[in-house]
Amino acid sequence: MHKHIRSTEGRIFLPSVAFFVYSCMIESDSDISERNDDTEMEQIYDVIILGAGPAGLSAGLYAGRSRLSTLIIERGIPGGQIMNTNEIENYPGQMLSGETGFTLIGRMQAQAEQFGAVITTDTIVEVTLDGDIKALKGTKGTYHARHLIIATGARPRPIGCKNEEAFVGRGISYCATCDANFFRGLDVYVAGGGDAAVEEALFLTRFARKVTVIHRRDTLRAVGSIQEEAFANPKMAFLWDSVVEEVYGDEVLSGMWIKNVKTGERTRIEPAEGDATFGLFGFIGNEPNSGLFEGILKRDDQGYILTDENMCTCVPGVYAAGDVRAKSLRQVVTAVSDGAVAAMQAAKDEQGI
Repeated sequence: MHKHIRSTEGRIFLPSVAFFVYSCMIESDSDISERNDDTEMEQIYDVIILGAGPAGLSAGLYAGRSRLSTLIIERGIPGGQIMNTNEIENYPGQMLSGETGFTLIGRMQAQAEQFGAVITTDTIVEVTLDGDIKALKGTKGTYHARHLIIATGARPRPIGCKNEEAFVGRGISYCATCDANFFRGLDVYVAGGGDAAVEEALFLTRFARKVTVIHRRDTLRAVGSIQEEAFANPKMAFLWDSVVEEVYGDEVLSGMWIKNVKTGERTRIEPAEGDATFGLFGFIGNEPNSGLFEGILKRDDQGYILTDENMCTCVPGVYAAGDVRAKSLRQVVTAVSDGAVAAMQAAKDEQGI
């Protein structure tokens, strides 16, 4: 049964990420809830949007403004990965101070709902995309639409060390563009050795006192030109044949154990004298949330959904937007652009244009 949930927040502000504790107040009128549930499942929508992150909410806004009946299905709380960001600095038109992932998503959600998009909570477990009517089977029921916009996003691959989850936002990050500024003048460590890891490490040298790349091999996997730039940078160092085995601390990250994979030797790393913490960035890669569409939609070798410039997939009436699609830059600003394009293309297809 779908519930209509209103969220209140309690904020815990941490160095690079704000975590939010939600107190959910569920309406007690079960008859209204059940009636709305039945309506959501029986109606054939013009468009269903799977995912309520920036791409999905942008798609909902544009679909609603195009007078399409729109249902957004989110398995959790709207927002996606941006909800893990305590301070946003690079989104055009944001509040100049005090903008967080929570505040930005709150306004995006309100805009989408203002134009008629309905947001419901369910986990989709199976999809049928052939034919004119698309069917999405969830744990609470089955939903139908003529058009489907997939905005399920992606998730960072974890570093794989002990206690990692406890320090995400307390010294551990997976986004240099998002969080580099919070480690200005501090030591920073980067786990990984591919193109993304070394490129992000180079970016971090603009902010950090020193950036050390921790790589499990004795050579980088990044292309030669990137390696040359990294080795020439005086603020970069390298720990070869090593992995992060464990992290620890009280309120923030204050230490970690590094293990040499060849010798088994363990080395403890702590903040430099006078520093309260250091940064640990994981760039082991991302994993798109696209497994539901395996064997149905074309994906690249990493699992990202392939689209054309109008966000159309290989299946008519099915579009992909945001971090789940193959693209060169994954930021909020590109996600909302994708969502807008996908919704407008769905509107054109609905009208037969």
